[in-house]
Amino acid sequence: MSFISEVEEMTGMNKVDWKNLGFGKYFSDHVYISEFKDGYWDGGKITKFADMNITPAMCTLHYGQTIFEGLKAYRDFTNGGFNIFRPEMNAKRLNNSARQLCIPEFPEDKFLNAIKDLSKTDEQWIPQNYGESLYIRPVVYGDGDFLGVHSSDTYKLIIMTSPVGSYYASGLKPVKILVSKKYVRATRGGLGTAKTAANYAASLYAGQEAKKLGFSQVLWLDGVEREYVDEVGAMNIFFVINDTLVTPTLEQGSILAGVTRDTVLKLAKQWDMKIEERKIKITEVFDRHRKGELTEVFGTGTAAVISPVGMLKLEDEEIIINNDEIGPYAQKFYNTITGIMHGSLEDVNNWNTHIE
Repeated sequence: MSFISEVEEMTGMNKVDWKNLGFGKYFSDHVYISEFKDGYWDGGKITKFADMNITPAMCTLHYGQTIFEGLKAYRDFTNGGFNIFRPEMNAKRLNNSARQLCIPEFPEDKFLNAIKDLSKTDEQWIPQNYGESLYIRPVVYGDGDFLGVHSSDTYKLIIMTSPVGSYYASGLKPVKILVSKKYVRATRGGLGTAKTAANYAASLYAGQEAKKLGFSQVLWLDGVEREYVDEVGAMNIFFVINDTLVTPTLEQGSILAGVTRDTVLKLAKQWDMKIEERKIKITEVFDRHRKGELTEVFGTGTAAVISPVGMLKLEDEEIIINNDEIGPYAQKFYNTITGIMHGSLEDVNNWNTHIE
């Protein structure tokens, strides 16, 4: 591992509007890069964030052999230093995606060390305010130069970081979600369980149409019957029905196993909540609302952590959830998870990797 000097001038920081970080607009000074060739990943290095040269024949431009991850580092306001939240899950999920995309797996311990070393190198870029963080984006792609539909022989892993505020400009306010029956994001047996560019490319057009109508994102249904709830474009989805936490089961085969999803389920179990992971028809969601049994809807994801949903629209029917206000469960999950991330609540599950 090679390191940039700690006294090196942080030339990019003066370009950042720290009062209006947004999401994914600014990037720190350094990246971690590791290359795969001749059957092995090299030792990796931390170097300056800079443009890269590629050829027009670089295979991923043509065939999309790429995967990525997203995790965050947070200031620890109690113990000093900072915390990286559940990076072990991202290491495992990256390799799950790699297997599906015929990409060589990256050693998990090496991944975790790279995340820690890069975050420490760019520690000055971690924002100082509660709820803000340093977003960490690993990406792996085939970088062979050829035309022909087959996997690459060479790959690059790049990890970059970005200081971020709230994923949504409105902050922790309920969002409007459009249910799509017309478009499909992924199907069972496809790439829905991998964090790969193809899934996000498939969501762009419907997301664009939804935003034209005033909605933040699309709620996807299963790709075959188009009846069962799948996930939202950038997050998993939860419903509170008669004080029971309900979320689509991963066994549907087209849903990404979210780290925040898993966190919510584990907390709910510790709180003795009733939990159901099952297939749920979108018609049931609307019917439960008409009966007064649906009290909350919220999304979970690394970017937004918890995102309350205030409105769902399916074709010509709209429902308003909890008077378009954040519900008590969503608020409790958000307060608990961010409290653990920032060190203000005890980390009884040892989810944080703490860096001094």
